[in-house]
Amino acid sequence: MRLDRFLSEMNIGTRAQVKTYVRQGLVAVNGITVKSPDVKIREDADHITFRGKLLSYQKYVYYMLNKPEGVVSATNDNTAETVVSLLGEDRRKDIFPVGRLDKDTTGLLLLTNDGELAHLLLSPKRHVDKTYQATVSHPLTPEDVSRLEQGVDIGEEHPTLPARVSVGAENTIFITVQEGKFHQIKRMLQAVDNSVLALKRITFGCLELDRTLKPGEYRALTDMETGRLRELVCPLWEKTGISTVPPYIQEDLNET
Repeated sequence: MRLDRFLSEMNIGTRAQVKTYVRQGLVAVNGITVKSPDVKIREDADHITFRGKLLSYQKYVYYMLNKPEGVVSATNDNTAETVVSLLGEDRRKDIFPVGRLDKDTTGLLLLTNDGELAHLLLSPKRHVDKTYQATVSHPLTPEDVSRLEQGVDIGEEHPTLPARVSVGAENTIFITVQEGKFHQIKRMLQAVDNSVLALKRITFGCLELDRTLKPGEYRALTDMETGRLRELVCPLWEKTGISTVPPYIQEDLNET
């Protein structure tokens, strides 16, 4: 990888800015000051420092964010703060949210730069569970629960896939779906003559929202969590240690 690209991906600055920093002698590779921004480096082996600070490179990063209300699930937006901007110093140009939560929906959102894993997690063929805690305008009847669990008409070509619903206290319900249609939970509740007052995602696949994270806070996933995510979407690939993409995964990738 070129040195200027590495520094840019590490969020040191724009490509033009990092070239200036290199020419100013602010960057060293393996203890030797380098003044050529196009020098090739081994990002996973060489020791790169900027102003004396060691820069640790990770090809892929994974963060769990407790998304607050009013923030947009996007990388850039001209009208509102984005979930990527909440990463602060950990922000990289290649990081994006896996799927989206509505602006007024809170809770668990995965941020990464691993496009292949993100695609598989969002693929309809993988049937990844997503559980939401919803406050509704009035209690669900047993008939409402039955209809939601069987699938309801939300105005699209096909009804929603069967959901799992449990009823909590004070007009709180927990609903698990395997799709990600636009405003899906809100539209499902409208289909049973109800409405959503507040919505929070609490699980995504094998991930559960870390209760220690306040709204707007995030943390890196553990190695165990990322391993479980990969196994969730491609178990045979993980268990057999195949180094090439299996046909059933490649089929999904070819559709993008």
